[in-house]
Amino acid sequence: MALFGDHAALADGGVFAAAMAPLRRAEWVVYAKPPFDGPKSVLAYLSRYTHRVAISASRLVSFDERGVTFRYKDYRLDGPDRRKAMTLATSEFMRRFLIHVLPTGFHRIRHYGLFANTNRAANLARARALLEKTSAPLITDDNDPIAQDGFPCPCCGGRMQLIEVFVRGTYPRSAPRPALIGIDSS
Repeated sequence: MALFGDHAALADGGVFAAAMAPLRRAEWVVYAKPPFDGPKSVLAYLSRYTHRVAISASRLVSFDERGVTFRYKDYRLDGPDRRKAMTLATSEFMRRFLIHVLPTGFHRIRHYGLFANTNRAANLARARALLEKTSAPLITDDNDPIAQDGFPCPCCGGRMQLIEVFVRGTYPRSAPRPALIGIDSS
């Protein structure tokens, strides 16, 4: 037998027997439940662990000999046809469900970062304070009516903010930043 770290000394038979001696004197009471009584009891047991893991209990419609029926949204469609129901064999439903269960010690990433519960109020207050600060005023020609009044946004009609003015035939001082594409994987 190979033991490592703090337990390496237990590889010696005499040390191991000395470590086990107090355990042999203890009175052990073993609590063992009977084995699961079929698919219904397995589902009842696992249902206690579904809260905020992969699927909410309100989306589960039924469980019978055909499998597990649940509601989902088909994001490719709009309107009332978007909400659908799907029935999967119990083994396939469990396989898909367990893909979303994280190993012990792991946390869902949405609980960390800017909006983590522990710092959310402070982070939001700081973000709002930073957003309220105005940037340095732009140097513009006071006689230019566009620079003074701005012009309306063609989409929403709001006032567009002048970022930079450059002469025809010249290029902007800095290249436009690429748009960030947010991907929500939840």
